[in-house]
Amino acid sequence: MIIKKDFLVIGSGIAGLTFALKASQFGSVAIVSKDKLAESATLYAQGGIASVMTDDDSFELHASDTIESGRGLCREDVVRIICREGPSHVRELINLGVKFTRRGEDYHLSREGGHSRDRILHANDLTGQEIERAMIEAINSKKNITVFPHHMLIDFITRGRLDSRVEPGSAKDEALGAYTLDVNTKQVKTFLSKITLLASGGAGKVYLYTSNPDTATGDGIAAAYRAGTKIANMEFIQFHPTCLYHPQAKSFLISETVRGEGGILRLKNGRTFMETYHPLGCLAPRDIVARAIDHEMKKSGDDCVYLDITHMKGYQIRERFPNIYQTCLQFGFDMVNKPIPVVPAAHYTCGGVLVDLNGQTNIRHLFASGEVCYSGLHGANRLASNSLLEGLVLSNRAVAKAALLLKSGSFNNINPDDIPSWDCGNAVDSDESVVVSHNWDEIRRIMWNYVGIVRSNKRLHRAERRIQLLLNEIKEYYWNFTITKNTLELRNIALTAHLIIMSALQRKESRGLHFTLDYPETDSDWKKDTVLQDTTRRMVNQTSLKTTSHE
Repeated sequence: MIIKKDFLVIGSGIAGLTFALKASQFGSVAIVSKDKLAESATLYAQGGIASVMTDDDSFELHASDTIESGRGLCREDVVRIICREGPSHVRELINLGVKFTRRGEDYHLSREGGHSRDRILHANDLTGQEIERAMIEAINSKKNITVFPHHMLIDFITRGRLDSRVEPGSAKDEALGAYTLDVNTKQVKTFLSKITLLASGGAGKVYLYTSNPDTATGDGIAAAYRAGTKIANMEFIQFHPTCLYHPQAKSFLISETVRGEGGILRLKNGRTFMETYHPLGCLAPRDIVARAIDHEMKKSGDDCVYLDITHMKGYQIRERFPNIYQTCLQFGFDMVNKPIPVVPAAHYTCGGVLVDLNGQTNIRHLFASGEVCYSGLHGANRLASNSLLEGLVLSNRAVAKAALLLKSGSFNNINPDDIPSWDCGNAVDSDESVVVSHNWDEIRRIMWNYVGIVRSNKRLHRAERRIQLLLNEIKEYYWNFTITKNTLELRNIALTAHLIIMSALQRKESRGLHFTLDYPETDSDWKKDTVLQDTTRRMVNQTSLKTTSHE
């Protein structure tokens, strides 16, 4: 089945929906969402969106805070553009119907770690849910936007994969669309498009403990790498310092705004400790807080530390953090009266598909925005609540650039007859699904134990050897059996894990989110990006197995 649109959007968080809404002014749009339309990392964003909204704040201060958190790797031109353009796009969200929390006539602005001003707009502690609600209502009102829920990206269709005269990932390469799996019907659908935006989110599920939704399996990063895009700085995985510690809580996130409202981190004996690690104490940047908690837990042998917000009155806690309060209560923790147990968990992928100021990748007509990309905003450590801001601004810039490309008419016509149809070849249904679940679990445990908050060469090389064995096993499994959502996710988390490990092995220093015992100091010679690219000419589907070397 072939579906042709002017724009193909992969992902339905703030980055994908922003692009789709704006792009609908210039042509037809298809949104491919791995789950239901609302399911994305944006949906679970509690804290809010950082933006300069008051006279005592400034773009320069916001940029300075961002650059400070980024530990020398931020692209300053990107930082200043996103900080400067952010407020106008936030106002567009408000005009779209997003109801941010007010205190009287003014918006209530909170402060999070690393920020020097109160500049976090929020909808209590359900900001992402409110943004998704308003944007989906707007999407549903557009006749030229078609939504394909429960469709999963398999691989991109590019000129470099089809034409032997074009090197994959080269300046002549271009995106033509993508193969996707309809998860419900198991049918593979071919999408052809003039412009493709990748906004599929991050890769937190590569780790055993994560605050991310189940959809965050690195699909976009892995598919982009297979297509030949450049992938940058995958060693920088942000671990959120405070996720609820409970076996059934699935690492439920306790927003940084709890500390922004005066929450204090304590050890089991009640002693505070963050003041010994950073002048900002509990509001230090996330990488420092996460490492501090990790260190204290290893030193004491305790399973967790505690977050104490009991200085606030009960009604204030229930009003400011209704979702967090109710969730904690469900697991037996009353944050009004007692500190709640917390631990770090994988939270945000700061590296990703390398893009320019307009979200353009090194493959023509393929853009990326949001957590899946590396624009240079976050550098070696993301400043709290800058993620929604990045997706919002970068997608607006990507649409503007894409519209110019459409106007210029610089597109080669795509003849559907030239696009290989998906054919499963000799693949058969698997009767050994235990292989998938076992490998999935093994990868996540390897990454948590050896490529976590604190690393070493010994741990990284051990992880590298084991992941490579798993990659080989998964590759054979992938080509022999009919694809399923579980198979695709396993393939993607294995490759994404490999990219994280290889990037971490390259960086011979400690900087931001990458801390290694072998190189504990920051080295000015490494004030640069780690970039990985694969230009292997692979098959585009199983039919090519007999005639083309693969992975």
